[in-house]
Amino acid sequence: MNIKISNIFKKRSSGITAAAILVGFFSLASRVLGLFRDRILAGEFGAGEILDAYYSAFRIPDLIYNLLILGALSAGFIPVFSSLIKKMKCDNDFCFSYSKTENKKAWDLVNNLLNILIISLLFFSLLGVIFSPSLINLIAPGFSPGLKSLTVKLTRIMFFSPFFLGISSLLGGVLQSFKNFFVFSLAPIFYNLGIIFGALFLVPVLGASGLAWGVVLGSALHMLIQIPSVRALGFRWRLFIELKSKELIQIFKMMIPRTLSLAIAQINLLVITIIASTLASGSLAVFNFANNLQSFPIGIFGISFAVAAFPVLSATAFDKEKLVKNFSYTFRQILFFIIPATVLLITLRAQIIRVIYGTGEFSWTDTILTMDALGFFALSLFAQATIPLLTRVFYARHNSRIPFYIGLIVVVANIFLSLFLGPRLGVAGLALAFSLSNILNFIILWMWLYFEIGDLDQARIIKSVLKFSVAALSAGLVVQLSKTLVWPFINMTKFWGVFTQGLVAGVAGLGTYFLLTYLFRSQEALDLIEVLKKKLPFSKKAKGMEEIPDQSEVRGL
Repeated sequence: MNIKISNIFKKRSSGITAAAILVGFFSLASRVLGLFRDRILAGEFGAGEILDAYYSAFRIPDLIYNLLILGALSAGFIPVFSSLIKKMKCDNDFCFSYSKTENKKAWDLVNNLLNILIISLLFFSLLGVIFSPSLINLIAPGFSPGLKSLTVKLTRIMFFSPFFLGISSLLGGVLQSFKNFFVFSLAPIFYNLGIIFGALFLVPVLGASGLAWGVVLGSALHMLIQIPSVRALGFRWRLFIELKSKELIQIFKMMIPRTLSLAIAQINLLVITIIASTLASGSLAVFNFANNLQSFPIGIFGISFAVAAFPVLSATAFDKEKLVKNFSYTFRQILFFIIPATVLLITLRAQIIRVIYGTGEFSWTDTILTMDALGFFALSLFAQATIPLLTRVFYARHNSRIPFYIGLIVVVANIFLSLFLGPRLGVAGLALAFSLSNILNFIILWMWLYFEIGDLDQARIIKSVLKFSVAALSAGLVVQLSKTLVWPFINMTKFWGVFTQGLVAGVAGLGTYFLLTYLFRSQEALDLIEVLKKKLPFSKKAKGMEEIPDQSEVRGL
């Protein structure tokens, strides 16, 4: 079979099953690559001042990207653009739209929004470069003058990244609208490759600035990889701006609630950065290392199930019986994976951290600090993994206000908890504050849904959670026993010794968990077996439903 290389840039996913497998696979690949990226950073610099400056420099450029770009694209652009596509030619799995007449309004919208984004991003990036010293004084008040100077330098370089990522996100929105997920899913991998290239090859030449230029390179690659695909779909750039465009106004109206929600998350990160800057050197780096590890199962299980269930929740949003049934099923599926992941993260956190980060300048002290932070993060995995599902129930019922208001309460709680626990427990206190605020978020969201909808199938959920918990605790005991049994036969001072101990104990623990849930006749375990037999990632009820992944969830940063 002769397939043209150019057709790769037009590859179309035929339904949610194919799209979810594709996006899920590359999301996993990107997250693994992200951990490899973190290993390189930990080995090169350790948890010290340089990485504190590096992570602090991310904050303001990332804030601009999230508020200007993600709000518009995740809430408004894709549905509006999709509604304007009149002609789509498909040849087997390849879809494109060369028609300049029937689809003129669709491509005009892309050009209009693209040109406005370019001007806006250039303007805000220029302001960011000019006012970087003041911004860094605001978000990193505890840094020394020398460290502030380095952070300002890195921040100014990183202000190039929102420009490339903004354009790239719009191009990705176009690809999603045409269901062309292949190249769109590759972009986060190229982003991480750029950062890795910067750490390995630019740092020896440019010093710490090489890290920032690596981010810029990754952002540019994130954009460049998608350009051929969008051109293959029929897009041609032209200078076109119409501020009174009906479609543009519609997008701006739709983006406001989403932007406000994103603003809350960004404020939370800024607060953590501010407080971490006043703690011991390396605190922000440790926080990010631990946070990246605990985000791994949340992204793979929590977000993926929430995204997959959203179309079904939307279709049954005002049918209480069906809504609760779909919500309960998805909620239990998430916890089926997250509860054992929590136990494994706690019992194997030393092995995980040493295998991933334990190289070069990453010391044993850094390991202990990261272990403590990861342990506190793990306490709220159940909440963090199910919050995306809970908020989507509100969105499905056309209510984006309540999650926003609850988010405000949570941010305030996190600020007070961080101010109280940070000085007493160090970076571990920030992780504990983060976990407690997420548990609070979960409780309030659940209670609000309960009072609004009624019974959420709590009895069945509690019954399932008890089975998961007993199986997971037993798995934890097996992990601890396996570590002890393996230890005399390996050299724990070497990478392969630590890796072998963690692998053997982890496999034994997971085997115990799945065996016990099967023996307990856990419906979630039985469903998983049926799914694996049929080689389908979702139940038949979800088959054929299509959901556009949220840009912020697949960016892979």
